[in-house]
Amino acid sequence: MKTKTLGIVVAIIGILMIIYTGFSYMTTEKVVDFGPMEMSVEESHPVQWSPIVGVILLVGGIVIVAMDKKK
Repeated sequence: MKTKTLGIVVAIIGILMIIYTGFSYMTTEKVVDFGPMEMSVEESHPVQWSPIVGVILLVGGIVIVAMDKKK
């Protein structure tokens, strides 16, 4: 992969991480299994990151593209 392409991909990931600061997913866990009766619980698991990480990736991608142009 070329350096310029890598820089652009890193910058796009940084922009997406600034816009979307996290997501959540659901899991189902069986709590009771008593013969024909079953009880389950759905749990939400949030995954979040700081927008600062996105800014760092965006700046890093811009620096990679700028360094490629100097060559």
